[in-house]
Parts: sequence; C-alpha cells; structure tokens
Amino acid sequence: MSLPAHADNWRGWNVHPQGYPNSVALDSFVKEVTEKTDGRINAKVFHNGVLGDQPDAIEQTRSGALNFANFNMGPMGPIVPETDVLSLPFLFKDIDAMHKVMDGEIGQRFADALEKKNLVALSWFDSGARSVYNTKRPINEPEDMQGLKVRVMNNDLYVEMIDALGGNATPMAYGEVYQSLKTGVLDGAENNFPSYESSGHDEIAKYYSETEHLILPECLCIAKRSWEKLSDQDQDIVRQAALDAATLQRQLWAEGSKKSREEVIAAGAKINEVDKPAFQAKMEPIYAAFVKEHPDLEPLLNDIRNAQ
Repeated sequence: MSLPAHADNWRGWNVHPQGYPNSVALDSFVKEVTEKTDGRINAKVFHNGVLGDQPDAIEQTRSGALNFANFNMGPMGPIVPETDVLSLPFLFKDIDAMHKVMDGEIGQRFADALEKKNLVALSWFDSGARSVYNTKRPINEPEDMQGLKVRVMNNDLYVEMIDALGGNATPMAYGEVYQSLKTGVLDGAENNFPSYESSGHDEIAKYYSETEHLILPECLCIAKRSWEKLSDQDQDIVRQAALDAATLQRQLWAEGSKKSREEVIAAGAKINEVDKPAFQAKMEPIYAAFVKEHPDLEPLLNDIRNAQ
C-alpha cells in the first residue's frame, strides 16, 4: 500500500515474542488499522519488549511517546489503583466470567479509570488462569499447601495468598524459577498451562493442581493523545480493530492453553482439580484487609462478585 503524505506513524509495544497469541492479535490489529484507514494511520508493533519493560511502556504510552500497547493489569496498580482489585485471588469464577465482566459495564469502569491516566482501553485480552504446581504432591485441599516453598510474582497480594494457604511465598524473577525448582530452593510455582509447558517447569514439578486462583485481564490500550487526534471515522475503525484483535487473541489463547495441557499430560504431568470453595474461604482475611485499606473500592469489588 502506498501511504498518503500525511500518514500518522504509530508505534506499539508488546512484551511477548512473535507467534504468541497476543503478538498475532496485535499484528492483526495493526494490519486492519492501516488498511481500513487507507494508510492515514501507519501502525507498527514492536514485540518482545524491545522498547522497554511494562512500567516504562505504560509511562511512554501515557505521554504519547508510544501510540498503543498490550498491558497486563497486574502491574498497573501503582498508576491506576482500581486495577488492584483484579489481582485479588479467586475474584473470577472462571475465564468466561472474566470475559463477561470485562466486556460489560464494569469493564467500562476500568476503562474510565485508565482514561483518567491518559490510557484509552479499547478491548480486553486473555492471559489464562494461573494454578499451583509443585515437585512434591497433588494439591487437593488448602492443607496440602502446608510448608511448600512457592514462587510468586512480586505483589503483596500474591504473597499473602500463598501464606494464607500455609505455604511459604517466595517472590522471584521468572527466569530463576527453573533452576530453583531443580535444586530444591523452590518446591513449586504458579502459572498458566502455556507458561508451565514452554518454561519446561513441567519436567521437574510434575503435580499441577487447577486452583485457577488468578485470572487477570489484559488491555489493548491507545495513548489518549493519539486517540483524541483521530476523526470519529478513524476512532470507529481503531475501536473495531481492537475488538477484532481481542476476539482473535482469546481464541488463540484457548487453543494454545488446551494444546499445552495435552502436551504436559503426555509428558507425564499429573493434573488434578481442587476443592475450590475451601481455597476461596481461606482468602476472606485477604479481602477484609484489602477493603479496610481501600474502602473506596469495595463497591467495585462487590459489583464484580455479583455480576458473576
């Protein structure tokens, strides 16, 4: 396509490598935007975090130095406090419930909160359900977590969750987990099936227990500065392309997750369901402490629970 002389060159950020569901969806997004605006927007996405890590990319998108990005909501809390609610364990019953909530009025509330910080959230991506896996035994009841050293992401809520279950939470860089499982520094970790499989953690930590304790949405966000420059027609095009990208990403994620699950079982992993209500009951003190610290977020929390 020959671009018009006044083409607006958009740069996008993505932490994932090419071929990952998010990356494929973002490539589809930029193709649709560029084609349907007849090149008025010439969009390009930079994969694999080459433009910096997520905190850097959030600030660059807020300032308009980047035009768009795919962000996980986990690290968004320092900028948009409302998104901390999404990191509460067992908030969503399942992935379908998360989609239903985020695609509706409550998702729009998160979008409104993001917009106040100069990020326009146009659609919500999937990042699967995180579950606990370990080298020792199946986890069926919370009591089975007793004494296990479990790696978590660096977030106080995740530390409190493992501690409330009787485990020993160990925040650690993701790249160190494989060796730590191998040497016994860690007994386990928690993640989704694609990460469990692609990292090789399934080779060592054979017991994968489907706690599904964390189901975090991700956003396809546009810099507010870039968004406000668009005509109504081009805003409609960009919004629809973002929704189409989310549909594709969710489909690819579901397919990839199913494939990874089958592959780890074939390789010898032992998968089991858990007594989820028993785990959820152990989270009540965490919720109580969260509400005490953030009383303004209690209505939002209750609405998410009631919407399911």
